[in-house]
Amino acid sequence: MNEAEPIDVVDVKRSQDRTIMHVLYALHTFAWVSMGVLAVIAVIANYIKRADERDALYVSHHDYMISTFWWTVLWLVLAAPLWLLLVFPGWMAYTVIGLWYLYRCIRGWLRFNDGQPAHV
Repeated sequence: MNEAEPIDVVDVKRSQDRTIMHVLYALHTFAWVSMGVLAVIAVIANYIKRADERDALYVSHHDYMISTFWWTVLWLVLAAPLWLLLVFPGWMAYTVIGLWYLYRCIRGWLRFNDGQPAHV
């Protein structure tokens, strides 16, 4: 009977990290469904995972998601007074911000899937 080969710890870690990264990108991408709650959960997880990460590729993607989140929050706060003018300017501003956020999430996710760093 053949003994099972020992599992390489590095490969398991990378497989688990890769899965976690895909889940985080999914949470960020579909945050609009939860009015941003999923993004808050994801960014907290990004901070936690980034603190222990040694791989530069993964660090770049954690940083990318974190900066995308905070830039989006900033733009949403700055655009909030447009809702006081009328509904249309606020709706337009939030739509543009939401599309930018979605673009950043999809772009980062595709770059991660291709094994490329988030920042060019």
